[in-house]
Amino acid sequence: MRITSWNLLHAQAIPPDKEADNLALLREQISKLQSDLIGLQEVDYLLARSGGHNQVGDIATMMGAAHWAFAPSLMGSPDDDWRNLNASDEKIVTDKSQIAPPGYGIGIVSKIPVRSWHRLEFKGSPIGVFMAFPVDGKLKYVYVRDHPRSALAGVLENGWLVINTHLSFVPFFNFAQLTKIKRWAFTLGVTDPAKILIMGDMNIPFALFVRGLKWHSLAALRTFPSWYPKLQIDFFLSQGLRAKDVRHITYPHAGISDHLPLQIEIDVA
Repeated sequence: MRITSWNLLHAQAIPPDKEADNLALLREQISKLQSDLIGLQEVDYLLARSGGHNQVGDIATMMGAAHWAFAPSLMGSPDDDWRNLNASDEKIVTDKSQIAPPGYGIGIVSKIPVRSWHRLEFKGSPIGVFMAFPVDGKLKYVYVRDHPRSALAGVLENGWLVINTHLSFVPFFNFAQLTKIKRWAFTLGVTDPAKILIMGDMNIPFALFVRGLKWHSLAALRTFPSWYPKLQIDFFLSQGLRAKDVRHITYPHAGISDHLPLQIEIDVA
């Protein structure tokens, strides 16, 4: 089972290029990854800035995968005025859903049939931080306010549980969110620790803090920024598996996103 975690940066070309065919770049990279399941962070759903595409659904089509889900973190675009989800908003948009309002968040695409989808929500931090963004090939620091976060889980037909998340960039706030996800993982009906995976952009650059006392990091790879990786903030976590139990696959920067994809292969037998 080949599993990928990738912060997509809404499929933006890096370095930014108004003439770039972002959809073609995305299609090429998805073809190279050959994933059975991919967890995506920073994906758009019907937002104008990414051409009005359902990016999770598009990737499912590219992969030939029948199962996908999108969990909006906010309604609207993070670049403009946005709002929190309310009671009438669909918390998990799937291949079986009606068209939902435009939003931004995380998603999972799976070739393996998914028995059920689950979501865990987090409020955004009341304070923001200065973050680095790629501008003309360099990192520019801009103050950014935090937004609500979530974890999206899929219980697979093969008995595995895969949880994808994109944690807050505010220190300590993200650690608290990760702790809640680790506890939540064992409430979703899969009890074998070797069949539970947590993945995503943790926004924590210290593997020791990410894995804690009981969890293991399955892949050590600097993933950010993609053109000159200095930090690992994307992780796979497991209690029942260790790095030696999986195969690691690395990819160079492919001209899209400010994160490298993180990928592992697991012998499910």
